[in-house]
Amino acid sequence: MKYLYLLLILAPITLILDFTGTGSHTLIFVMSAMSLVPLAAVLGNATETVAGFTGHRIGGLLNATLGNAAELIICAVALREGLVNVVKASIAGSIIGNILFVLGAAMFFGGLKFGTQKFNAQVASTNASTMALAIVVLMIPAIFAFGSEEHRPSAGDIVNLSDGVAIVLIVLYAAYLLFTIFGTKNDELGQTVEEETPADGQRALWIAVSLLVGSTLAIVFLSESLVGALEPTAEAWGLSDLFIGVMLVPVVGNIAEHLVAVQVALRNKMELSIGIAVGSGLQIALFVAPVLVLLSQFIGPDPIDLVFNSFELSALFGAVLIAVLVSVDGKSHWFEGAQLLALYAILAIGFYFVP
Repeated sequence: MKYLYLLLILAPITLILDFTGTGSHTLIFVMSAMSLVPLAAVLGNATETVAGFTGHRIGGLLNATLGNAAELIICAVALREGLVNVVKASIAGSIIGNILFVLGAAMFFGGLKFGTQKFNAQVASTNASTMALAIVVLMIPAIFAFGSEEHRPSAGDIVNLSDGVAIVLIVLYAAYLLFTIFGTKNDELGQTVEEETPADGQRALWIAVSLLVGSTLAIVFLSESLVGALEPTAEAWGLSDLFIGVMLVPVVGNIAEHLVAVQVALRNKMELSIGIAVGSGLQIALFVAPVLVLLSQFIGPDPIDLVFNSFELSALFGAVLIAVLVSVDGKSHWFEGAQLLALYAILAIGFYFVP
């Protein structure tokens, strides 16, 4: 495991190659991905330490927030360049990827190692119902936009509708944060590592938080290099913009966060793993997407709406449906993970054939 951290030397080399334009797209893509692996290990260890003081719910929420910071920045840059369809596809793909790919991989590999893993069913049910509500809300602008011609709102009204939906979702996200932090009793709050003095515990917490912030900043820069190299590489392979936005950009852009969720599942900390995976999907739906909608009014050549195409809507609905079914009982095993991964693979095949 310790030799894994030797790959950290690739991070500054990758950034130099990308900044100077001396490396090929394929080289930068491969080196960025390899650099993110040890950073994910650092992020995972720091998350576990923080969760020991704050509880798994807040620890997972903190990891998801820092992980989505990279995606928010990358999408904002894409908006400035006018890549509206890629941004919307990336939003849908991030939700689908977190619910199916990340959660599925965590349940699969964790189940293979430990058999049946348990987590808080009440927390999982709350997250699942909130995610289902968020997906229904995200479908509303498309329902009006694709309605009958005589009752269809104008393009400007659809944008205004999307702005209103964005504001409501941000308010809902604030309520979700209040409920997560203060709404329920968390028996894990205030736990510290045994045999540590308060001073040692305080020092360990600050070191962990510093590692969280530092590794997240490094991941932000490397993710931008990774995604920047991904699109021209994928286009050279003949992949469509929709496939790139829905399947590739969310996976490789958040590869570090994905690895952390699997890493903690392999340590039998399934509640923290679910908090990272589902919490990240919730943040995309309730915060990142609405912020991008409102931000596009100021930084993009064209405002973005929340009208997803029929392929994206079908994938979102199917993903949240199966995620609710597998998470409400408070237990998971490898076959449930295999189910989530199977649906993700089928969706990937379907999006591959969309021109």
